[in-house]
Order: sequence, then C-alpha cells, then structure tokens
Amino acid sequence: MSDRVLGYRSERTLQVVNRLADATSPYLLQHAENPVDWYPWGDEAFERARAEDKPLLVSVGYSSCHWCHVMAHESFESKATAELMNELFVNVKVDREERPDVDAVTMDATVGLTGSGGWPTTVFMTPDARPFYAGTYFPPESRHGLPGFRDVLQAVATAWSERRADLETQAGRIRESLRHGAETRPSVEPLTASLVSGAVRGIAGTFDPAFGGFGRAPKFPAASTIELLLRHGDEDALAMVGTTLDGMAAGGFYDVVGGGFHRYSVDDRWLVPHFEKMLYDNAVLASAYLHAWVVTVEPRYREVVEETLDYVLRDLALPGGGLASAQDADTDGVEGLTYTWTSEEADAVGLPRDLLEPFEHGRQIVRGALDPELRARVLAERRERPQPFLDDKAIASWNGLALAALAEAGYRLERDDWLAAARELGEFLLGSLSSDDGRLLRSSRDGRASGAGFLDDYANVAHGLLELHVATGEVRWLLEAHRLALLASELFGDEERGGFFLSPAGGDERLARTKDLQDTPVASGSSMLAWVLLRLGRLWGDDDLERRALSAFRLVEPAIRQAPWAFAWALCGLDLWLSPPRELAVVGPPGSPVARAALGPFQPGTVIAVGPSEEVPLLAGKSLVDGRPAVYVCERFACRAPVTEPEEVLAQ
Repeated sequence: MSDRVLGYRSERTLQVVNRLADATSPYLLQHAENPVDWYPWGDEAFERARAEDKPLLVSVGYSSCHWCHVMAHESFESKATAELMNELFVNVKVDREERPDVDAVTMDATVGLTGSGGWPTTVFMTPDARPFYAGTYFPPESRHGLPGFRDVLQAVATAWSERRADLETQAGRIRESLRHGAETRPSVEPLTASLVSGAVRGIAGTFDPAFGGFGRAPKFPAASTIELLLRHGDEDALAMVGTTLDGMAAGGFYDVVGGGFHRYSVDDRWLVPHFEKMLYDNAVLASAYLHAWVVTVEPRYREVVEETLDYVLRDLALPGGGLASAQDADTDGVEGLTYTWTSEEADAVGLPRDLLEPFEHGRQIVRGALDPELRARVLAERRERPQPFLDDKAIASWNGLALAALAEAGYRLERDDWLAAARELGEFLLGSLSSDDGRLLRSSRDGRASGAGFLDDYANVAHGLLELHVATGEVRWLLEAHRLALLASELFGDEERGGFFLSPAGGDERLARTKDLQDTPVASGSSMLAWVLLRLGRLWGDDDLERRALSAFRLVEPAIRQAPWAFAWALCGLDLWLSPPRELAVVGPPGSPVARAALGPFQPGTVIAVGPSEEVPLLAGKSLVDGRPAVYVCERFACRAPVTEPEEVLAQ
C-alpha cells in the first residue's frame, strides 16, 4: 500500500500511516514523512473522526509558503507535538492550490474568528466539517502575543471534552455565516459609468505617489487595478500606472537578473520582496506591462514583458507540458538565498556595488539597470547556485492566465517562439488537463490529475483560449472557449441569485458552496467568467450570455462602492459592457498588414473574431475581398463595408 513511518504516543508505539505518499501535491509530499498521522482531505479522515468522536485539525498551506515551512519544521516535524496531535485529533493536510474550495471555507472561518487571515491556516472542525476554532501560524511556544501550538492543542481538546455544546453552537454560527455570504442578493441599482469613475477616484485615494502601488507596505502587485486605470486612460490614471510600473520594475520585487516578479514587497519601495515567485503573478503582470507598452510605447515596459515571459518559459516549463505553479521563497531553508549577494560574490562576477541594496545577514539585493552582457553573466553565475524548490504541479487556472499573456504578447511583439509555446499550452489544457468528457481538471503532476476543475479554471482557460484565437486566427480555440464558458455557466451558475459559485454543482457535500468575488491577487473566477461571457455574447449575438455576466456585476455593486480596489477586474468587465458595442471581424491571417492595423491598438472595449468561419455568428457570411484579407467593423452585427488597407482601418 504505502510507506510507513514511526511516531510515538505516551507509553506505547503508535504506527503512523504515510497516507500522503501518493499525493499529487508537492506540498502534501513535503509532509509525507512527518511523525504526524496526516490524512488528505477526504472520506477516510471524516469517517475516523465520526467513529472516534474526535475533532479534526485541518492545516492548509502551499509549497512555496515561508511560514508554512516554519510551522512544519517547528511543530509537524516534532515528535512531541506530533504525539499530541495524533492523540487528540484527526489531522488533515490540504494544499490550498489544489483545493480552493476547502481553502475558501477555512479562510473565511479564520477571518471571521480572528479578524485576519494568512497561511498556514490552522482550523479545528467537528466531524461533520464545521469549523469552530481557527488561527494561522502558531509558534511552538508562546511568543510575540501568539499562544504556543501545543497549548492551543490542549486547550481545544479540553474545550471539546468539557464545553462541547459551546463549540457546537460556535460551529453552527460559522456555518450559517458562510452560507449567508453565498446568498447575497443582487443589487437593483443601475450599473452606470459613474460606478467606474467613482471607483477610479476611490483607488486614487490609496495611491502612493512616491513609489507607486496602492496602500501601504506590504505592497502587493495590483495588475487588475493597472488594467482598470489603463482603460480609464486620462492623464491622472496613466500617471498612476507609470509610477507604479516603474516602481515595481526597479529591482528587488522585480528580479532584474533573471526576470519575473516575486510575490510582494515587504516595504514601500518595492525593494525587499517575499521571494517566492508565482505563475499567476507573472502571467497577469506580463499582460499589464504589455498593455502599458501598447498605450505608452515605453521601451522598458516591453523589456519587462520579454524578460518575464522568457523567465516563465525557462524556469517554469514542465517536461510533460504545462507550466509549474511556483518557486519557493527559500533555498536550503534561507529566504532569498538564491537571489541575494554578498559583496565578495558581487565582486567576483563584476556586479557593481552601486547596484546593491542591503537585505539581511550581510546579503544584498540587486536593484537598477543591468546591461545585457552583465545581466547574462550574473544570471549564469546565479544558476550555478542551489535553486529554490519548484512546485511542479500544473494548475489549469494559472496556466490559462499564462496562455493569455503568451498568446497576446507573442502576437504583439512578433515572437513566434511564444506563439508556439502558447499553442502547446492550449493543447495541454485541452488534453492532459481535461477529462474524457471535456471537463477541465484542477491540476496535474507527472501525468496524474488532482480532481475536477473549479470556476477560475474554466474562466481563465477560456480567457486564454480567446487570446490564443486572436493571436493565431485559428477558430478552434474560439469554439473551445465558447464551449467551456457555456459549461462553466451550467456547472457554477446560481440561477436564483446570480453570479457563480466557486465549486461545481455536485461537488464536495461537506463544504458550503461559496462565491469568490474579490479580484485579489488576480481576477476572481466570477469576474473573469463575466468578462469572457461578455466577449462571447457579443461575438455570438447572445443576450443571455450578457445577462449572466451582468448578474455577477450586480452581486458586487454595493461592495465596489465601499472597496473598489478589491473588484478592479469586475470593473474592467463593467467598463466593457458600458462601452459602445464594437466588433471586429477579421478575415484572413492575423499577421497581414490590414489585420495588424486593426488589432494593434489597445482597445479593451472591442471584441474580435478572426476567420473565415461559418460557425461563429459574427464571422458568418464574411469572406476575403478580391482574395485579400479584410476587416469588417461592426456595431451589434451592423457592419460597415469591409476594408483591405491599413490606412482604411485607422480611418474608421
């Protein structure tokens, strides 16, 4: 069956079954040899909890999470702590990236109980999966105002034994709160342009004019906010975009040596990062810098796109197809070790001292412009070092975002290698990350899938396929995007209240179905699916698809007025809906001069289909003109005469 390791309990030996040894999650595999008697989330754990009338301790994290590693080393690798956990609880380890439904419920419970959240999440549940107590990181002994983990274990077990009724009441209140959150009624207020303009004003009030970004440290990249400001397009909005993009790319948070962005900056200056690199951050930031380059023609923004996508394909590409999820913040247990330099190391590779900023333990961060020769030399030296752990599972959702970035950038920057990579990624998503019946899977590793896909998987993959269609002119990708979007509406749609659930109908019955609405750190599945449905609705002339998209916007309308920065991609979708309808039907290769004139500008209020094709309503009946590629400019399918010259496109 599986390997076995030994744990210990008071006066007798306890045999701990290594149930995580066959997991598809690298995070679970990192804990496979703990002395804790871990279960993966599933029937076996809950059946044991019911049989023994024990609470469950559910620990949620991910492989590149620094504090997850700290708590694992301090507590889960400790035989004394494991003994206590095994005696008092049924212990469940969850990869939040594989199970966003479990993560949503446990995080909502943690925030509701403590007022804040983070990972690792430590949640205690009844045998019927109702949370009743929660926290995040606990140290082994009490310090800095945090209770020691073993003290928490003892206290929760005592409360379960002596105050069970109180805990059951608490669990009931939390479940009711989770259920209520998914039953929010849609707003009946009109969706008008003032909602978007008011949101931009609210976001401007959080802007840091010194270094860019929104809010105070720690600073997270806000790709959706940048996209919204680019769409708004006035002088003040573009100034915020420029300051933010320049600040983020200065070095530190952005890896000026190897390309790509770390997860966030711990300071205001975008200097000292939390060093993990996530695929989703790099995908959406590449798209944001690409769009800023189209609008401003600033060469540095193009360089950032090129360096970031080259990093993604160099360091995250997997042998079996797809892109890996993340690289760890730590190397050999030291945060940032791969990316930082001592003065002696810098001197040895010819890295000027004036490009170094202090970090910690005598190590320094590279910040500033590197010429190509120096950059290549420093990167080559750095690649000889031990490298951070690679989480090599391919998540459909994040690969969909990367697909969109690679396809659009490949077309706009005329990088045939990126377009080839995008095609391969599209094939991977529709092949290895799809089931035999055409449904998406959440993730895969070494050819093994983790389970069914979630809302963001369908939304982001459909989004990526739409961009792949425009970039290549291949209709297949557009038809697949349409199929997945319709399937997503069926699997996740809430016909009663509008919007979309995170998990599919018929999913894990232990968990309340929740709605993920906030566009942080990337667009929520709800906002992205609404965006996709709007585009497809205009290409197909399908008002029902637009109605479904609007239902998602109506759910967040009141929240947008309170916290617009948390719903920036929903606002991008709303901006599309409010824009005058404009469709481009391009017949012929997207690389033709007339097609490039049509597709070149930044025009987020325009929807595009490339043909010929009789299967796409906007393209039906449209053909080449005298054998030449042509562009049809339309408004709700009322089209002008086709044009075949670039200057004719620009005149429309």
